[in-house]
Amino acid sequence: QVQLIESGGGLVQAGDSLTLSCAVSGLTFSFYAMGWFRQAPGKGQEFVASSKVSTSYADSVKGRFTISRDNAKNTVYLRMNSLKPEDTAVYYCAAASQLLLTRATQVNYWGKGTLVTVSS
Repeated sequence: QVQLIESGGGLVQAGDSLTLSCAVSGLTFSFYAMGWFRQAPGKGQEFVASSKVSTSYADSVKGRFTISRDNAKNTVYLRMNSLKPEDTAVYYCAAASQLLLTRATQVNYWGKGTLVTVSS
């Protein structure tokens, strides 16, 4: 059974930093592109970042967020710096059997999400 379990969400102030983690089990982690998507209240799901051979970022987070992965620990991270109120969303970890992950339709497995709230 494949499991993606996110952690690290919470309430922070604008300008603060936060690191999300996603622990993965039940699949060959190194074979998968791992990514993060988010969904803000009342909005659709949005690609944030992904990593396999290379990394990819949404323009809205480029330069502020960093995705990394530890294949030995089957864990993917999202370091978020200079957080803004518009970063408030539920953040979802995702796994895709793709070389490059940028779309939700590519995702094979999802986590249940972790809420990040950024106050102004």
